[in-house]
Amino acid sequence: MDRIDRKILAELQLDATTPVAELAHRVGLSATPCWKRIRKLEDAGVIVRRTAIVDPARVGLSLCAFIEITALDHTADWRDRFLATVQKMPEIMEVFRMAGETDYLLRIIAPDMACFNRLYRDLSETLPCKSIVSKFVMETMHVATMLPIAAERADLP
Repeated sequence: MDRIDRKILAELQLDATTPVAELAHRVGLSATPCWKRIRKLEDAGVIVRRTAIVDPARVGLSLCAFIEITALDHTADWRDRFLATVQKMPEIMEVFRMAGETDYLLRIIAPDMACFNRLYRDLSETLPCKSIVSKFVMETMHVATMLPIAAERADLP
């Protein structure tokens, strides 16, 4: 991946609906080579998908919480059951395996406390855990969706 590829990625992160001709102009290419680079980035799995970013509150999803889980054990069976369980719950937006006291951190988006309570109950009844701790977001102060891809980096080709 070279400087032009990184410029393309930065521009697409700003607005994935930018027409190829305009994108090409911004990165200093003609349309066909630009499109070929985008396809190459998609084929390589660098661009995973193009999607819209939706404001959760404007679609009735105003509750954001984090759940910290400490596993009962660390076997492959437990991890497989855990992953199968969380993948069935659309309110769970992200799952991170952590280092430190907490084994897993889950980001939850839900319409209200009743929905969160059902999810919490289902999670705790389905999966034996050493501990499950919930933390609720009072105010979202900063959200970034763009990766900090620098067009000019000395350590990259």
